[in-house]
Amino acid sequence: MTESTTSYWAETRRPMVNLAFVLPLLIAYEWGVWWMQQQHLSARNGADEWLRSMLASASGSLAWCLPVLLIGIFVAWHHVLREPAQVKVDTLAGMAAESLLFACLLVLLGQAADSWMRASPDALLQVQETTTNWVGVRLIHFLGAGLYEEFLFRLCLIPASYLLLRLLLVPARWSTWGAILLSSCGFALAHYLTPTTDATLLAMISEAVTRVQSSRELWFGFTFRLLAGVLFALIFAWRGFGIAVGCHAAYDIVVGIILVTEL
Repeated sequence: MTESTTSYWAETRRPMVNLAFVLPLLIAYEWGVWWMQQQHLSARNGADEWLRSMLASASGSLAWCLPVLLIGIFVAWHHVLREPAQVKVDTLAGMAAESLLFACLLVLLGQAADSWMRASPDALLQVQETTTNWVGVRLIHFLGAGLYEEFLFRLCLIPASYLLLRLLLVPARWSTWGAILLSSCGFALAHYLTPTTDATLLAMISEAVTRVQSSRELWFGFTFRLLAGVLFALIFAWRGFGIAVGCHAAYDIVVGIILVTEL
């Protein structure tokens, strides 16, 4: 492996490179949500809503700080590592290409598994539905899924799960795989939550588990989402947050817009 190739593989995991890669997506999503709200449409992603509600429970004004929090994490991470701030355009282009490659791989795996299992008419992993068929709303929604689901389930939940397992004296190697599995289970189960104003998170999780267990037609979808979560986690761990976001968003766009005429 040449020095330039080695440099690229390391560059994709640098905080400022990841921030530079996801920042245009973040700006497009936040601007799109704001613009949709002016048209009395909702395009905000579920993970975005959950994270904002958690911030709002601490202070109402903090709900609007979520994008700042995401950016701040990478800026702080950059300062802790004291790495150079230089970001190469060819590195960003390579990350975009990797994102599309992994997304296409996941689409092919989903279609192959669908043909093999044929568990239900919806066996191929479907993206979360929106309340409109307007492509613009769905596009913004899918960008938010890539950003904030990866932020919640990979960037936040994997390190938290790893630390918890280490505190329980689980060996480091098993803690790593345990954190990947826990975050992937959470990711898969989140697609079956039914948010209500008077229910606690634990109650919603329990209801989702019961619904999946009692509905055979949901088993394939849950299993595939679990495996997709593992893939996103592995990409996050070995290729970086930016490529995980790009892969997730690209997959949702391919499945939710390009491969279907309507949701």
